[in-house]
Amino acid sequence: MYYGHLRHCPVCDNSARRFRSFGSVPREEAECPHCGALERHRLLWLYLQKNTDLLDGRTKKMLHIAPERCLESRLRKCVGDGYLTADIVKVRAMVEMDITNIQYADRTFDAIYCSHVLVYIPDDGKAMRELHRILKKDGWAILLEPINSEKTVDDPSIVETEDRFKVRKYGPDYLDRLRDAGFSVKVTKIHDLIPKDQAIRFGLSQSDDEIYYCTKN
Repeated sequence: MYYGHLRHCPVCDNSARRFRSFGSVPREEAECPHCGALERHRLLWLYLQKNTDLLDGRTKKMLHIAPERCLESRLRKCVGDGYLTADIVKVRAMVEMDITNIQYADRTFDAIYCSHVLVYIPDDGKAMRELHRILKKDGWAILLEPINSEKTVDDPSIVETEDRFKVRKYGPDYLDRLRDAGFSVKVTKIHDLIPKDQAIRFGLSQSDDEIYYCTKN
């Protein structure tokens, strides 16, 4: 069904005739049939390749929160012994971690990647400040969240079709929350990174995902 070369996944470097649909409201061309990477994972990998030195094979200290299976083994291979995964449930990662109370010293990590996690955290501001605290002075964090509201709505009673544990919907003012925690934020959209024909080939032409690249002020 998926044999072909019209689509290409930059995460696993495999091609397919098309990507699979994915989501409770199905998104076309969303999931790589080889590695399971979604749009945001493919965009992230392109960004890491083009805009960071994370994949150059040199050892760094990186924290990957709530690690995605399609990325974990690849990041571990590229980053080396300094790669650390963390989750609120230890069975899912190398260490158990509440990101509102991180048990690591100030300025520990060169890089932090956290995707679609803060939307579940009641005190997201505290979590952001903790991530800021443990980031090295010249380090960076990519903190991705879905933007699906005109303005951020905090409401523990929010019920999503695909997940009933979210406590908010983020709006564009998500960036203000990051800045309030001490980050400088650079936003990169798909068309800032690759031309339209490549976006189609990578299954990103219908995606509105963005990269939020955070550094310390």
